[in-house]
Amino acid sequence: MKREKLEDYVLTIPDFPEPGIMFRDVTSILQDPDGFKDSIDGLLDALKGVEFDVVMGLESRGFIFGTPVAYALGKSFVPVRKKGKLPRETVSAKYDLEYGQAEIEIHKDAIKPGDKVVIIDDLIATGGTLEACCKLVEQLGGEVAEIAVVMELAGLCGRKKLEGYNVKSLITYEGK
Repeated sequence: MKREKLEDYVLTIPDFPEPGIMFRDVTSILQDPDGFKDSIDGLLDALKGVEFDVVMGLESRGFIFGTPVAYALGKSFVPVRKKGKLPRETVSAKYDLEYGQAEIEIHKDAIKPGDKVVIIDDLIATGGTLEACCKLVEQLGGEVAEIAVVMELAGLCGRKKLEGYNVKSLITYEGK
């Protein structure tokens, strides 16, 4: 059944993964054909008027949301993977996790100098992964034209790490 707003498709699971956390489950959007269509249409609307060459999506839900956007707009798609998953020469960026660090990478030839890149993901939480993606784009001489996400957990202050970039989110939750 078609729902009025995109956030109406999101299931909230209280106390997951720990007490006090309200987990916002993006997979409930994907499981509903109308929700999935509305999310892709929302991302396409968010990109109206943005000039860009390439869509970049983060493993793994950024692939799900980014590839239909790239397809619909006739753009190429660059997958951002966890370290060690890509077969050719790569560039990588580290980012902080709650307890330690992680590393992402893209193929070295994925972004060409001067490319304008849109980065798509399902969620902004602390902003660390998206910040690392921006560094990868810039390391290869590209420019981040826009960051577009389906959901944002504003209480985790991820936008702070992304100051200086255009960021759009379809749904914003004030809490964590």
